[in-house]
Amino acid sequence: MFFDKLTLWLHLTKSQGIIRRYFVVNGFDGALTMLGLITGFYLSGDAVLSLVISACLGAAIALGISGLSSAYLSESAERRKALADLEQAMVHDLSDSAHASAARGMPLIIALVNGAAPLLMSLLIILPLGLARGGIDLAMDPLLASILCAFACIFGLGAFLGNIGGTHWLLSGLKTSTIALATVALILLVG
Repeated sequence: MFFDKLTLWLHLTKSQGIIRRYFVVNGFDGALTMLGLITGFYLSGDAVLSLVISACLGAAIALGISGLSSAYLSESAERRKALADLEQAMVHDLSDSAHASAARGMPLIIALVNGAAPLLMSLLIILPLGLARGGIDLAMDPLLASILCAFACIFGLGAFLGNIGGTHWLLSGLKTSTIALATVALILLVG
């Protein structure tokens, strides 16, 4: 039932593209934020794992809430305007229509994706830190393992974009990885 409704909403609002963009943009923000935080802690040389995890979780939650609330507020306004424009063009009240239902429901769906993307990327990236904190021995320093996870996530987002845009996934993944490398280089320069 819900998936049928969601399919109809996506058809009526043509929101697939914006959902993909929000996922990638906010996922990228989450991954780069975690990369920056963890790189900074790594450079400090004496980072306490519990402090790193707390700082990263705080940032991840803030990014998630920011993504959720900002997308919901902006998408709700845009969907209300689109519905009002459609009502005006049709000279008909659509408040009980599928279009109105989509105008109310899609902002929540988009907001959930927008908020979940940075949170999930962040949690994936800090997973090695949590494993190490839980007593699991890793093959490398947990901060380095998280940095590698961040690079893998950023590469994956680039590959996904390449696939969507019809370019080679490897080239697109390398482009986003270059952005991550530039970020680390700037942190090293400043640090």
